[in-house]
Amino acid sequence: MANSAKPTILFTNDDGIESPGLWAAVKAFQGSGRLLVAAPREQQSGMGRSMPHYSEGRIFPYEAPIDCDDCSAYAVDGTPAQAVQHAILELASEAPALLVSGINYGENTGNGVTISGTVGAALEAASLGIPAIAVSQQTPTDLHRSYSNAVDFRVAAEFALQIGAWLMDHSALPDDVDVLKIDVPRGATSETEWRLTRLSRRRVYWPTRPERLALHDSGKLGYQYNSDPTAAEPDSDVYALLNDAVISVTPISLDMTSRTDMFRLSQIMLGREEYGR
Repeated sequence: MANSAKPTILFTNDDGIESPGLWAAVKAFQGSGRLLVAAPREQQSGMGRSMPHYSEGRIFPYEAPIDCDDCSAYAVDGTPAQAVQHAILELASEAPALLVSGINYGENTGNGVTISGTVGAALEAASLGIPAIAVSQQTPTDLHRSYSNAVDFRVAAEFALQIGAWLMDHSALPDDVDVLKIDVPRGATSETEWRLTRLSRRRVYWPTRPERLALHDSGKLGYQYNSDPTAAEPDSDVYALLNDAVISVTPISLDMTSRTDMFRLSQIMLGREEYGR
């Protein structure tokens, strides 16, 4: 690192404190700084950047499942975004130099990223002035909410370290880049190409209708993969990951304003354009 003092690097996820993906990321960063893990106690996939009032915010020390020098870990009763807030406000002795969210079981691509707790945690950190990366790995859907050891996170972790270390040494990103979202294809190797991409407008995982006899019966929504990656925008994360099997790196901004022509939109809304005025 450019700074001789060891930086604090904060880790979280949405799969929960026990996730092997989380600890693969932590392991990769050993020696890079003081490592602080603050992750949800329970599975929190799909929570986005939510701040539910019913979260109790209790924090419990957690014994790391890996040999980890200069590392402290805590399980937080809350969402990924709440875990980030608790870590920054209560657990970190200084502002973290980097937030690493993930490594998530399953990719986070297309217009579904606003659902993702992995991305939500990174956005929360960015909103508080912390450089952030959100890292996800493509896995079979039946493993998305598992802690399966059948998933090899080593390549994703190595790439997270590469991008994270670069980000800590190069803080002068453009003002409209707040988070770097990283999606790693299944079967990636250290030789796999990476590509800067845009966020696709396409949906990848579609909701499925609950199976129940009456509306007052329990009926949880599900989801299924239903997307043709070849139909996605060629410069998008969906196309890069699912069609070309390369690592996708997508810059994300907290400014969600449409890239539209404001003057033209105002003319349309005022009814002037259609009359040629």
